[in-house]
Amino acid sequence: MAKEIENPCIAVCQLSGDLCVSCGRTKEDIRKWRRMKRPEKMAAVQRATARLKSLQKKNT
Repeated sequence: MAKEIENPCIAVCQLSGDLCVSCGRTKEDIRKWRRMKRPEKMAAVQRATARLKSLQKKNT
């Protein structure tokens, strides 16, 4: 069986509009996480990682 995708939540929720600036997920990704299939979770984590990198660049 495939390994479960770990939830990127770090339990420091800081929403800015529709985006959590702590984990990089959108409100919709957070809300749907438990119902997502593995490929959807992988895509959500990749998008969240890209968002966090973009935010870090803007803040430096």
